[in-house]
Amino acid sequence: MKELELKYGCNPNQKPARVFVDDGDLPITVLNGRPGYINLLDALNGWQLVKELKEATGLPAATSFKHVSPAGAAVGTPLSDTLRKIYFTDGVELTPLASAYARARGADRMSSFGDFISLSDECDEATALLIKKEVSDGIIAPGYSEKALEILKAKKNGNYCIVQIDPSYVPPATEVKQVFGVKFEQGHNFLKIDESCLTNIVTKNKSLSEDDKRNLVIALITLKYTQSNSVCYVKDGQAIGIGAGQQSRVHCTRLAGQKADNWWLRQSPKVLSLEFVDGIRRADRDNAIDVYIGEEYEDVLAEGKWQAIFKTKPSVFTREEKKEWLSKNTGVAVGSDAFFPFGDNIERARKSGVTVVAQPGGSVRDDQVIETADKYNMVMCFNGIRLFHH
Repeated sequence: MKELELKYGCNPNQKPARVFVDDGDLPITVLNGRPGYINLLDALNGWQLVKELKEATGLPAATSFKHVSPAGAAVGTPLSDTLRKIYFTDGVELTPLASAYARARGADRMSSFGDFISLSDECDEATALLIKKEVSDGIIAPGYSEKALEILKAKKNGNYCIVQIDPSYVPPATEVKQVFGVKFEQGHNFLKIDESCLTNIVTKNKSLSEDDKRNLVIALITLKYTQSNSVCYVKDGQAIGIGAGQQSRVHCTRLAGQKADNWWLRQSPKVLSLEFVDGIRRADRDNAIDVYIGEEYEDVLAEGKWQAIFKTKPSVFTREEKKEWLSKNTGVAVGSDAFFPFGDNIERARKSGVTVVAQPGGSVRDDQVIETADKYNMVMCFNGIRLFHH
């Protein structure tokens, strides 16, 4: 099939809409539902991301995409009991692929609401059971087990979008897009990211563990498919904070750092001990947790709104308590799709537990950035690779 008609483009008024190829057949087959224009942008970007994560790490990979940027991305390492709890994996015996999706979805649950999922491997029953519980628009994978397909086809009253991709497909060397009637052409970004990108260590501390290397590679591959400017924090094989599409790099660093902080705060004893009213929906529970760890929770208490959420009145999570808990997070990696122009990015990253950094280098203030990293005994690699994506 060379062409697939879409319901509409980015918006309902943008008709007609289709995806097509000039030569050969489309590398995708729609098994269920009707994908939209943005769905397929998410699907095709996400597929490239997980395919490259699998190639780089040898582990099954998953990503949760929203509006052409990942909300989360991960490889299939085992989950701790705490992560199983905050990712709501109860009742599912996790396979490596299911663990990857639980991590990808759970990093930033608010942003992942209504995601498009990409999987590196055939979707198995365990992964489908996790997806069944979540609000999601669709999925792309190289295949589906019979049971997984049955589970997924039942979502959204039978309208859940299920796409299968040919894993052997290789895109043309040149890609073309059109904006305002003007055609743009460039070479496809076939750049391979692996541990060889991490050899130019410019800081005094040059000790990178195998986990550090894997986390930095995951950060860089994630950034390759994230709308620029972008910064990505990674820990234990999963992105824990992604700052996408910001005009200022330090705003990317702050946004991603705040998401990483929220991920860590969700694991605090105060959050884990929260008791919710019976029957609360998953999305409402996620939002309530974000409110609880945010500055506005005192307003919720003052206005007496807590009864609709919690069984008992939780005490305020004070700024001092949050600071103390955040100080326990360490071993975090951060990657940037372009150079850090000032040391303030390093200062902000340190507050979220960052100990290793990968960035292209090339700023006129590289010396200042290196000096800031040295101040905190960080390891920083200059990979010389810009990863802009638009």
